[in-house]
Amino acid sequence: MNELDILARTIYGEARGEYKRHDGGLASLIAVGNVIMNRVNKGGWFGSTVIDVCHRPLQFSCWNPKDPNRTLILSDFISKDPVFEVCHEVAQKLLEGTWPDLTKGSNHYHASYCKPGWAAQADLAFKIGSHMFYKIGS
Repeated sequence: MNELDILARTIYGEARGEYKRHDGGLASLIAVGNVIMNRVNKGGWFGSTVIDVCHRPLQFSCWNPKDPNRTLILSDFISKDPVFEVCHEVAQKLLEGTWPDLTKGSNHYHASYCKPGWAAQADLAFKIGSHMFYKIGS
């Protein structure tokens, strides 16, 4: 899989449910992709490529070995899902640099129904749908 495919599958695995929300939509897919691209652009610990960033252990739950989304994003089934087609288009435009950074430079996010420990010391930068976005570090 190339960077485009990994990025599209990560966006799908992390945010496909947000796409059909009235308070999410296309922007929710772009925002998850923005976090990935912000991490790529920052480099360092996060990794320097889309593949490194997306596959970094315990960073994007859809790639965790025991997460049920992993089986889904690795299957051929998703290519038949219209939402995956949208994720693929979003990924392409993110890699081309044609989508804006809706997240104000965020490099972390989580769903509103859970709050990881790192979020306790972070300032909320942006919220869309059920995702909360943060910019941690400089």
